[in-house]
Amino acid sequence: MLDHLVARAAKSTAILPLSEKTLGNWSKVQSAAVQAWVKAAGFKAKPGSFLLLPDEAGRAVRFLAGVEEGIDRWSLAALPAGLPHGAYHLEDDELSPAQATAHAFAWAMGCYRFARYRSDAKEFSSLVWPKAADKPAVERAVRAIGLGRDLINTPAEHMGPADLAKAVEKVGAAHKAKVTTIVGDALLKQNYPTIHAVGRAAATDRAPRLIDLAWKGPGAEKGPLLTLVGKGVCFDTGGLDLKPRGGMMMMKKDMGGAASVLALAQMIMEAKLPLRLRLMIPAVENSVSGNAIRPLDVVKTRKGLTVEINDTDAEGRLILGDALAEADAHKPDLIIDMATLTGAARVALGPDLPVLFANDDDLADSLLRHGRAEGDPFWRLPLWKPYRRMLDSKVADIANCEPGSFGGAITAALYLAEFVSASTKWMHIDTYGWTAGLGAGRPDGGEPLGIRGLFAFVEDWLKQATKSPVLPARAAPRAKTVSRAASKRPLPRPRARR
Repeated sequence: MLDHLVARAAKSTAILPLSEKTLGNWSKVQSAAVQAWVKAAGFKAKPGSFLLLPDEAGRAVRFLAGVEEGIDRWSLAALPAGLPHGAYHLEDDELSPAQATAHAFAWAMGCYRFARYRSDAKEFSSLVWPKAADKPAVERAVRAIGLGRDLINTPAEHMGPADLAKAVEKVGAAHKAKVTTIVGDALLKQNYPTIHAVGRAAATDRAPRLIDLAWKGPGAEKGPLLTLVGKGVCFDTGGLDLKPRGGMMMMKKDMGGAASVLALAQMIMEAKLPLRLRLMIPAVENSVSGNAIRPLDVVKTRKGLTVEINDTDAEGRLILGDALAEADAHKPDLIIDMATLTGAARVALGPDLPVLFANDDDLADSLLRHGRAEGDPFWRLPLWKPYRRMLDSKVADIANCEPGSFGGAITAALYLAEFVSASTKWMHIDTYGWTAGLGAGRPDGGEPLGIRGLFAFVEDWLKQATKSPVLPARAAPRAKTVSRAASKRPLPRPRARR
C-alpha cells in the first residue's frame, strides 16, 4: 500500500480535492468553457467521485476529486484503482497538515488488496506524498491496518495458533521485543488451565498456547505499564455446542481481537512511545474431538475460580480470563483487551461500532473522544452489575455464560471483570473484526476496527500518566510521593519458550 505513495515522479497529473461547498467557489473563477464542462458532466463533488479536465487537445490537465468537508480519510481511496494508471499529485498548497495526512492515508488504503491466494494482478496508481502530510503517522497507521487485515483474512489452514505466534514474533523481532510462548501441556504446568481446556481438542500441531510479548520504549524503565490482551481463537467450531454452517462461515476472523492488539502494539513500538508494553494473546482452535471440553464440565481458572461450562461456544471469555488474571497480577497501569466476543454486541450496535466497556469513566470518555476525532469510533455499554446474577452457577463459582439471550455482551464483560482487580484500570472492547464493504479503502474482509482511535488515546493517556504532580499554591512542604505510573516496577519476567 505504501509503495503507491512516492517521494517524486518524473511526470504526474494534478488532482484538486473539492467538496460540494468549495466546488461552487472554485467554479466561479473558472472560464466559461470549464464551467460548461463541469456542468455537462454532472460533477457535484460527491465524495469518491472524480472528473477529468482536458486541455483543447483532449489531454488530461488535472482531475477534480470529490471529498467530504473537513478531514476526509476515505474519499480519495477510490482513485488509485479508478483513475487511469499513472502518477498523480495533489494541488495541496491550501491543504492543512491534517487534510494532507488524511488524503495520503486514503490513497494508501485504496491500494489494499488481500492477494495471497490470487493469481490475477491489480494495478494501482501512485501519489506523490503531499508536502504537508505527516508521513510517519500515515505509514504507521497503514502498516498496522494492513497487518491486521492480512492476519484476519488468512484462512485458519494457514493462521493457526502457531502461525499467530510467528506473526507476533516477527513484529517483536522488528522492534527488539522479547516474545515467549507457552505451548500445549506446559500451560497446565504453568497454571493456565482454561486456555488448555479450550484448545486441547485441536490437532497436535495446532496446540493451544499463550503468546507473551514484552517491550520497553526509550527511557521507559520508570514509565507506565500498558498491557494489551487479545482473543486468539484461530477457528471456532463452537466446540461440542457445534455452530451451524452459517455460523462457521466467518470464524477464521475469531482471532480478530488478537490481530487488532498486535496491530496496535506495532503502532506503539514504531512510534517509540516511552512506556512499558506487554502484549498477551491466548491462541487456540476451538475444535471437536474425544477430549473436547463438554457442556456442564467445571474447569478451574488461573485465578482459582471454578467455572461451569454452560456453552462450549462461549470459549473466548474462558481463554481471556486466564490471560487477564496473569496481566492483573503484575498491577499494570492499564489493561485493554479486544475480542470478537459476542453476537449480542453486533445485534446492539451492528458491525461497524466496537462496543466499549470500562471501569473508569474518565478513560472511557477519553477513548470515545479520540475515536470520534480519528473517525474510528466506539460506543460504550454499561458494566451493569445487577446482571452478574445471570452468571450464577449451582455447582461452581461462576458460569461462563447466561442461560438466556438477554444482555449477552454485558454478561460477557462482567465475566471478564471477575479476573481484573477493582483497583486496576481496565477497558474491554467487543469488536466485529470485519467490515462488509464500507466503500473504497474498506473492502469486504478483516478489519482491525478502532486501532487508530486507540493509538491516539494511548498517546494522550501516556501524557497524562507521566505528568508530574503539581502542588497547590502555598502548600506546606511534604514528602514526595511516587505514583504507580512512575514506580520502578519491573516488567513481568518472561517465561522460557516451549
